[in-house]
Formats: sequence, structure tokens, C-alpha cells
Amino acid sequence: MNSTVLMILAVILAVVGVVQLIQGQIIFGIVLLIAAALVGPGGHSIFRRT
Repeated sequence: MNSTVLMILAVILAVVGVVQLIQGQIIFGIVLLIAAALVGPGGHSIFRRT
């Protein structure tokens, strides 16, 4: 359940980041894409205990 919520949040952040890049807000788009990579359950997650 927890990983599903994180995946949905990561997808939302990534989509908004891509939209911001298309609209010309480069810095904000990149920040949102990096946040999506950090929140998502796949790869590196800031919520995973190591």
C-alpha cells in the first residue's frame, strides 16, 4: 500500500515537472523531476530505510 502511494506521488510530480519544462520553467521542472526520482519507490527513495 505504501509503495503504491509513493508511486502515484512520483508520477504526479514527474508529469507536473514535464509540463513545467514544456512551459519554459526549466529550473522548477528539473527540481520536480528530481523530487519524483527521490520519492518514487523504485531506485533511490528518501523514504526507504537502509
